[in-house]
Amino acid sequence: MLRYHGAYILHRPERDMASLHDQLRGLVYSTEHGETCPDCRQPINDCECQALAERERLAGLDGIVRIRRETSGRKGKGVTTIDGVPLPEAELKALAKTLKKRCGTGGAVKDGVIEIQGDQREALKDALEAKGYKVKLAGG
Repeated sequence: MLRYHGAYILHRPERDMASLHDQLRGLVYSTEHGETCPDCRQPINDCECQALAERERLAGLDGIVRIRRETSGRKGKGVTTIDGVPLPEAELKALAKTLKKRCGTGGAVKDGVIEIQGDQREALKDALEAKGYKVKLAGG
């Protein structure tokens, strides 16, 4: 549809109301079950989506933990990333906590990757090898 707006003619396509209706359809909250998963629409306690995603992530690993230093997208600040640790998300967070304490820095776990602030490659390599992981320093 064309609309006249001052000296300009704007083209604004009308929204497809059927697709908007489909997006808003479904159970959002129930007093019987509580919150529901937006993907499978099951109660959060019965949701298989997160468990399936975790199993797929763990299946794609080769058993080698890779440590690299990254600066891209961080305004020049370097972080050390640890990828390929074959642990579920909860245990990955616990491992990240012990590694952060060992290095005396901050960090985070994002999408199955542990990020530790600063260049801590050697200290992290020693710590992970002491825990029995096969470790490779990746990148430069």
